Order: sequence, then structure tokens, then C-alpha cells
Amino acid sequence: MALTIDAEPIPLQIHADGIVRVGGTRVTLDSFVAAFGRGATDEEIVQQYPSVSLADAYAVIAYYLRRRSDVEEYLQRRRDVAAAVRRDVESHFAPEGLRDRLLARHRN
Repeated sequence: MALTIDAEPIPLQIHADGIVRVGGTRVTLDSFVAAFGRGATDEEIVQQYPSVSLADAYAVIAYYLRRRSDVEEYLQRRRDVAAAVRRDVESHFAPEGLRDRLLARHRN
């Protein structure tokens, strides 16, 4: 039997909300890259996210290493969107004194 070498698809999917997820799971590329950036190995990432297969973990890290600038650009856009949402929420609901307001409600 001869060894065949086939290109495997990258186990990443862009969902309708624009978020990239790993291997048909709910694990985001953001979470995956953050764990890798903290020094986690592929095996440790799979332990943290057991819905991701080890083969998919290696494929995603390889993709990230080969396209680091593209992935970092995507992650920066996600951080920018998150910051804009946070500013919008805080403009409508001031975070100052939130803990005190919640505790006061709890006492009543």
C-alpha cells in the first residue's frame, strides 16, 4: 500500500456572527491562541478544551504559526469590537457603584 498525501482542511469555521471556532466546537480561535500564547502545549489545550481533538489542535496551531499576522489582525478586530461594545454598555449603564447597587437590591 502506497502512502498518500492529501491536503487536510483547516479545522476552523467562521460562524454567522463572524467568530472563528475550532473543529466544529464552540471553542473560539481567540481562546485557543490565548492559551497557546500563555505557553500551553497542544496537549494542555486539548485538556482545557476536551471537545477539540489533538489533531485539530496541532492543525490550528500550525495555521496560526503560518499566518500569524492575519490571525493577529483578526484578533485585534475582535478586541476593537469588544472595546466598542463595552464603551456602549458603560455609556448606558455606569459601572461606578454597581456593586453597592446590587448589594442594596439583595438586602431588600
